[in-house]
Amino acid sequence: MKRLDDGALTSVVRRGRALLVVASLVLLGACGAPLQAPQAEYPVGRARLSLPPGQWVDLGHSDEALAFQPELPTDSGATLDLQTRAVGLRGRHNDWLAVLLVQTNRSNQPRNHTLWTGSCLPEKDVLVEDAAGPVRIDCLRFKRWANNSENWLGKNHPALAQWLTEHRAAPGQPYSHLNYRYASEGGAYVEINAFVDQRLLVPPTYHNDGFLRSGEPAQAWIRQIRQAVRQSASMLDGHLRIAPFPIEPPQ
Repeated sequence: MKRLDDGALTSVVRRGRALLVVASLVLLGACGAPLQAPQAEYPVGRARLSLPPGQWVDLGHSDEALAFQPELPTDSGATLDLQTRAVGLRGRHNDWLAVLLVQTNRSNQPRNHTLWTGSCLPEKDVLVEDAAGPVRIDCLRFKRWANNSENWLGKNHPALAQWLTEHRAAPGQPYSHLNYRYASEGGAYVEINAFVDQRLLVPPTYHNDGFLRSGEPAQAWIRQIRQAVRQSASMLDGHLRIAPFPIEPPQ
């Protein structure tokens, strides 16, 4: 084994000390780094709504279920005790970029065994995915151009259109509408209506390939929402995490 002379040993010691100083500075820098702001959270019935970063505004809640959908039939004719929470995302110029309406069971009290008989019918120019089982509702509907010239929203969801008008909450730019309803055999119910500025879901396209793939970010986002709702229905605290929008808000 080769022995280090005094000069070499001194050099090694100096290098070791330098590395320790660098490591200490890195550690101190990490400790002093500003923490990211926590996600905004709002209670809604038995659930805990967790929102992605952004300038979210609480638009209030209602202890009475808003009649956005027709009456949900069950085998027993049981009524739903729901609560609704509305939140909106403001843009840089204080415009609305997104509005979410979330409904879920008002409390975590034991619910009756429920056999749902609601349907998820196909609709023209609407993406419809029906994953319902024999005793549950699992219906996802997505309309890319929800505020088209044919007044699609007003004709198909008049209560939603009226709510947006009364609260002056509709995005000013072309927006998409997502409706997802999930109801379990155990009586859990979660429904989301989302109105999203298309600039948060659809990237700019400059060629044919980009145009053909432009819908992929939105499809990935709505599937994340579906997974979050399913998980919320099975969790004790009902944690419902809304995934960040796939595209950064416009500047």
